Amino acid sequence: MLTHLPLCSIPNPKKLLVIGGGDGGILREASRHPSLEQIDICELDQMTVDVYATYFPDIAIGYKDPQVKLHVGDGVAFLKSVPQGSYDVVILDAFHVIGSLGYDANELVEEGLLETVAKALRPGGVLCAGAESFWNQEFDLESNISMCRKILKGSVNYAWSSVPFYQSGVIGYMLCSTEGPPVDFLHPVNPLDEKENSGISNQPLKFYNSE
Repeated sequence: MLTHLPLCSIPNPKKLLVIGGGDGGILREASRHPSLEQIDICELDQMTVDVYATYFPDIAIGYKDPQVKLHVGDGVAFLKSVPQGSYDVVILDAFHVIGSLGYDANELVEEGLLETVAKALRPGGVLCAGAESFWNQEFDLESNISMCRKILKGSVNYAWSSVPFYQSGVIGYMLCSTEGPPVDFLHPVNPLDEKENSGISNQPLKFYNSE
């Protein structure tokens, strides 16, 4: 859902950056979106890439998409190095999720990260990042939404899905757009065709549906 929620929210996304996600799963799902022309991934740990390629090839198959370019290194440094407005979509799939330590504890760290992401996105571009579960009493959803709106200056929504092995069984997602063409996350304009877009894996969708 980290992949499809943002990529389905805007028409014809062409350039995607993934921070983290070295297993290749997001790349596999991104390959289902035919409008994409460039998929960059910045993963800190080469071992993650190698282990998944060896033991989980059905996930790591995402690297076989010819549009994928792997950059091994620090994701924040990579974000700072790219020209302003480089990407239509940025997906953060790092270990840290927004709100994981409470708003006050992470405010400065998260604000700096979000400002860096905002510069890398084009006007009306979209960020999707993991967020804490709404069942976590330390997660202040209202404050985090306000922070995202202040920095990215566009639409902000919180989404969630059931992930049984995650604490509380729920994981959240922050969906944010930068100032520019409006983005309505509740009414995606670019839904996947579940029958046609099987991507590099040639496997049917298991979780996503347009509804």
